[in-house]
Amino acid sequence: MEYTIIIEKNKNGWYTGQCEQVPEAISQGATIDELKQNMADAIKMVLDYKKEETRRRYQGRNIFRRRVAVL
Repeated sequence: MEYTIIIEKNKNGWYTGQCEQVPEAISQGATIDELKQNMADAIKMVLDYKKEETRRRYQGRNIFRRRVAVL
């Protein structure tokens, strides 16, 4: 899956980014390529955290899971 990041160059020359689809994912990098890698890591960390939190919330409850495609 691909995500869109908003990139801003700071006064100190570094790049900061925030993901449009996962706004909790924020990072920085000395170059745009470094920022993109750091953002990929940040997005993964946020999604993993949210997945684990959801699993804890439903632990012990009578649930089932199904996948849905979003186009």
